[in-house]
Amino acid sequence: MNVTDELREFLDKHLPPFREVWGERPSYEGRLVWQGILQRGRWVAPQWSKENGGRGLDVVEALACSEVLADYQAPATAGIFGVANVGPTIAQWGTDEQKQSLIPILEGTELWCQGFSEPSTGSDLAGLRTRAVLDGDEFVINGQKIWTSDAHRAHQIQLLVRTDPEAPKHKGISALLVPLETPGIEIRPIQQINGDAEFCEVFFTDVRVPRSALLGPMNQGWMVTMTTLGHERSGVVTHASAVVREIESMVDSFSFAKAGHELSPHLQDELIERYVEGRVVGILGERSLESIKATGQPGSEQSIIKLEWSLFTQRLSSTRLALGGADAVIGADEQSNMSYLQARSATIAGGTTEVMKNILAQRVLGLPA
Repeated sequence: MNVTDELREFLDKHLPPFREVWGERPSYEGRLVWQGILQRGRWVAPQWSKENGGRGLDVVEALACSEVLADYQAPATAGIFGVANVGPTIAQWGTDEQKQSLIPILEGTELWCQGFSEPSTGSDLAGLRTRAVLDGDEFVINGQKIWTSDAHRAHQIQLLVRTDPEAPKHKGISALLVPLETPGIEIRPIQQINGDAEFCEVFFTDVRVPRSALLGPMNQGWMVTMTTLGHERSGVVTHASAVVREIESMVDSFSFAKAGHELSPHLQDELIERYVEGRVVGILGERSLESIKATGQPGSEQSIIKLEWSLFTQRLSSTRLALGGADAVIGADEQSNMSYLQARSATIAGGTTEVMKNILAQRVLGLPA
């Protein structure tokens, strides 16, 4: 039995009883339960090593498993930041003691967030000002983070701090692993336009953690952070295939007649434009997958997909809102309404559009900085 057939067998057995309890759109708590179920078969991160709780699959096999989960419309894992970003960074840079967190991350019993962005720096990550000063065998942390996803739910934070204020901008930064129950930490959820509070401000006032909280070399946190961001952005191939599924589903849902009347020529043209754009993103995803198969690493298509995916997500949500009509605008069509509101952040999350354009210009096209 190949790995995708094994996953389908697992889902056929465990997904229906889960849905009987939690429904088709489970809450965060339900997704946490599902993550625990999924990890019983080591399916949460099958690309991780067996020692760390995965299956040791290569990236192509892991992507095939992601496609199966998408086909089954399985719930997303709740502890996504630990699984997708922090965990792989700990696996690469962590001490044996720090690596004890890896299996709990997969099981969903240890939830993580990332303390990167700050109010005064925006997308300029290297401009961070949160300080950590060594006092004997402890770091003393003072500063503020913002837009910290799921901080109010997390147990731990991967925190970027400045440990050498005299060093150049991209130097003198260190990464710390900090329990959020540590005295001196205050977490304030931020109310969003859609009524949710997925992001938080996190304040650090004379927070003390042992030197053993250091992840990777002292003052080399930028290098450690690039590992984290690399894992965050390497998921764009999955984004590309998700785009294709979403636009095809939309086209199927809106044949060119809805609610007993024909769609306007403008909406017909708009829907066709979204379909073509979605197919382009899908082709880029296929090229990136071919690059991964050939070299083990995604090619330059990765940055292009991230840029186009974020812009396309916003255009697609606007088209969906227009197709939904008044029901979508007033919130009666909740899916279209929420999709539109959530898509506003697509050009910020994981690197703003402006930052991605600079990356493409400098690292892909070779233009001067």
